Amino acid sequence: MTHIINLSRRDLLKAGAGVSAFVLGMHAGLREFPVAQAAEGASFEPNVYLGIDETGLVTIVAHRSEMGTGIRTGLPMVLADELEADWSRVKVLQANGDPKYGDQNTDGSRSMRQFYQTMRVAGATARQMLEDAAALTWHVDPNECHARNHAVVHTPTGRQLPFGDLVKLAAGLPVPSDDHISLHFKSPQARRYVGKPVPIVDLHDIVRGQAKYGIDTVLPGMKYASIERCPVYGGKVRSFDSKAALAVPGVEQVVEVPATPAPSGFNPLGGIAVIANSTWAAQQGRLQLKIDWDFGANAGYDTTSYRKELEATAQKAGRVVRAEGDVDGALQSVAKRVSADYFVPHYSHAPMEVPAAAARVENSKCEVWAPSQNPQGARTTVADVLSLKESDVTIHTTLLGGAFGRKSKHDFIAEAAWLAQKIGAPVKVTWTREDDIQHDYFHAICAQHIEAGLDVNGAATAWLHRTVFPPIEATFQPSVTYGTAGELQQGFTDVPYAIANVRCENGPAQNHVRIGWYRSVFNVPHAFAVCSFADELAAAAGRDPVEYLRELIGPARIIDLRAIGVDYPNYGAPLDQYPIDTARLHGVLDLAVANSGWGEALPQRHGRGVAIHRSFLTYVAVVAHVAIGNDGQIAIPRIDMAVDCGLVVNPDRVRSQFEGAAIMAISNALYSNITAKDGRIEQSNFTDYDVARIDITPETHVHIVESSAPPAGVGEPGVPPTAPAICNAIFAATGKRIRALPIDPSQLKST
Repeated sequence: MTHIINLSRRDLLKAGAGVSAFVLGMHAGLREFPVAQAAEGASFEPNVYLGIDETGLVTIVAHRSEMGTGIRTGLPMVLADELEADWSRVKVLQANGDPKYGDQNTDGSRSMRQFYQTMRVAGATARQMLEDAAALTWHVDPNECHARNHAVVHTPTGRQLPFGDLVKLAAGLPVPSDDHISLHFKSPQARRYVGKPVPIVDLHDIVRGQAKYGIDTVLPGMKYASIERCPVYGGKVRSFDSKAALAVPGVEQVVEVPATPAPSGFNPLGGIAVIANSTWAAQQGRLQLKIDWDFGANAGYDTTSYRKELEATAQKAGRVVRAEGDVDGALQSVAKRVSADYFVPHYSHAPMEVPAAAARVENSKCEVWAPSQNPQGARTTVADVLSLKESDVTIHTTLLGGAFGRKSKHDFIAEAAWLAQKIGAPVKVTWTREDDIQHDYFHAICAQHIEAGLDVNGAATAWLHRTVFPPIEATFQPSVTYGTAGELQQGFTDVPYAIANVRCENGPAQNHVRIGWYRSVFNVPHAFAVCSFADELAAAAGRDPVEYLRELIGPARIIDLRAIGVDYPNYGAPLDQYPIDTARLHGVLDLAVANSGWGEALPQRHGRGVAIHRSFLTYVAVVAHVAIGNDGQIAIPRIDMAVDCGLVVNPDRVRSQFEGAAIMAISNALYSNITAKDGRIEQSNFTDYDVARIDITPETHVHIVESSAPPAGVGEPGVPPTAPAICNAIFAATGKRIRALPIDPSQLKST
């Protein structure tokens, strides 16, 4: 047969399991899967995400990376629910990096959004095939057969066949296509796992110290490497003396790793690698290296003077990226004009597990074990660095001990692969904490200027916003100084306020360090400025901040930025499915306020602040309660966070992500700060790159909106509005405005 025919479910069963027609495979992500073949050894694998053996064990492939978000549990939950599998009989298997799984880049809070429907289709398809196999076995109408808790039940008679008994027959059936044969999805009321608090699959191993992270990898015959890199980005080795390093017990070799000229992208920075029989020996040998560096073009980078440059640029007209009405004319005729300047420094990701990777190169093939957020991207980088075909590179993804965007960059993985090829033995590269902080892909430093005009009633009639930052693209391409549409959409061009006259401008900034995406990316500085300024407008108008926010948001409506000429990628999602809906902003604002005690009396030098923000397609409102000591020290007794992220798969993980986001935002606001002088990063460890500790941890309440909207982001949206809510609360407590981070407590002392 040479033509395609489309069979109904009933036609398929009438023809029997031996039908030889070509039936279109199901779609999962961007990949079309072929017809399933009869399994050898009794295995039913209707798609790349699922396998069932004769014992009934269901194996679900987790193709995204687990770094604390719970995605290794969440996506399998969706499939298992549609399959009607017994969760206690499900095993989750981590995927290697392979395009057959679709996009594996676990960043941008996209995993559930991109693959919720894919996993539903995978589960529903397999369930239907098992039901069809049972109908064939019993010679009954397939519509009388329904999967229930790991078995198929014949509804009229109550007969049951467990999944394992149906494996052989189901494996011989063509895989139905959701394009041509209707799949029957479960109703929300019938779901067993989706929407329920299911413990993560890694919980047992994690709490018992048995979970395996990238840093835990040990290979037979493995060597250990520690690399001294140039302290200035773009620098390289002039010469080095390795005699003292080679004299350290356990040190075996010293190897120069070629430098990648800036912009270096994901390639290794280069430097001198010490190879030893233990990580400790490698690190001790590294301390004995004598290196003469050529520091290169960035040797003069100084964040103090650079900040002044950015702030000066923000005072000038920039490239217009959003324009509505006549801002200049409106500002000339307003009753009151308000302006403010905001600053956010560089941040380092500083995940608890430092970058670490192990690699083995044999017979022109490379295997890597690493905590990668993007194993396909790592595969491409390693293949390029080693001059191998991508098909000859295997990336085994381990658990990630934190990431926040750092481990979507593959430089540390490429280092291990290059050294393994160079010395002809397996190698593990482990960065120190100092390496991690001083050679990070830093969050961009950012200066902003905002002006607004108020009418006689205090309503905002004009809004001018300028932002200046070194763009991420400068890490990959030379001479890039302006932000991309994807960066500018993050809390800048998408400001949702009902203001008639709006202009957003982006100024140029030259890059001097590696810039990369950091949890919430440019929403961090933009939300800080926009949410803080909204509070400033409320104060200027003499209004309650919540009531003023409601007026700023305006009536419930859908905002179509593209219709007014804004280049708006919408986080890569279709606007018809994920519009900017101000009714949902109102919803989270009202929910957070209702649960926070807003308006209730507080002691002296206590205050509440509020902020709202949409990012990664999710709507969040935060109310922060702060208490300021007479010495200026800040306590945060309570934070209330309301979140509307559409359909919630695992509410426990949503709550934990927002609780963690609050802690990270507190770090951003109160402590974290990366500075550079003479091109060198001045911070080196948690002694001078501080993060929030347990004594500052607030009582955090996460209030989740029940929604049937499509799933949206969860990992990142809690960070952006939290810092400005804290700063607005500080103003309520002390009358002092915070316009630069991190907060300086000396400014808050009681006088």
